[in-house]
Amino acid sequence: MTNTTDLTLVLGSTGKTGRLVAARLTDRGLPVRHGSRSAEIPFDWADRSTYGPAVEGVAKVYLSYQPDLCVPGAPDDIKAFAEVAKEAGVRQLVMLSGRGEPEAEECEQVVRAAGLAWTIVRASWFFQNFSETFGEDLKHGELVLPVGDVREPFVDAEDIADVAVAALTEDGHAGQLYEVTGPRMLTFAQAVAEIAEATGREIAYVEVPGDAFAAGAAEQGLPPEVVSLLMYLFTTVLDGRNAYQTDGVKRALGREPGDFADFARRTAATGVWG
Repeated sequence: MTNTTDLTLVLGSTGKTGRLVAARLTDRGLPVRHGSRSAEIPFDWADRSTYGPAVEGVAKVYLSYQPDLCVPGAPDDIKAFAEVAKEAGVRQLVMLSGRGEPEAEECEQVVRAAGLAWTIVRASWFFQNFSETFGEDLKHGELVLPVGDVREPFVDAEDIADVAVAALTEDGHAGQLYEVTGPRMLTFAQAVAEIAEATGREIAYVEVPGDAFAAGAAEQGLPPEVVSLLMYLFTTVLDGRNAYQTDGVKRALGREPGDFADFARRTAATGVWG
């Protein structure tokens, strides 16, 4: 079990999974250092001078990389961070990785080779992409993406956080790779239909060609590197390679993962989709 005096650095503590991990640790009365550009001790993956101050006095790290592990330079950044962390006395890294991304697996190897206790939580598309990333689109009644009928076992970020916290606070998770998915595979159109049912509203899903989506994103002012990342995630990763379920949540937690329909109902009750 974890030492109650161990300080955990949660990188990406304002993100979809990081804020849930930080909140769970805090609720248990465990000390947490938030790792973000706006934190009291700022952390920025693009500024390696922030690595040392962020890990000072830290025993464990929840490692999530921004903007995504597939971007150029991610393995070098993670290697540099791991070296600084080890030198500072960090003992454990719990890493959020990406399913179906060869670049992410390269980053995983960096963590495995760092000489620290490690656990890898490998996930892909979150339920919360529909509430936090696409929330405004769905609120206005239409989601337009360059994704066809490929099926994806969307996973709840709440489950990811539970797995990460278990790895940070319990024995038996060191050296484990947990590939986590939800209990069902859905197309984006089916997921939107379940949200429409939960809200009692008409919400359309519209598939568009990739080049049209990229052109529209550019017209909205998104930088070219962001458009490129989106196209990689919407096309390459969603080519069917992840269209299978895994038992990572059950292996880590001893229970089944949460279902998308339950997520849709509880999220609809918040009014985020109008």
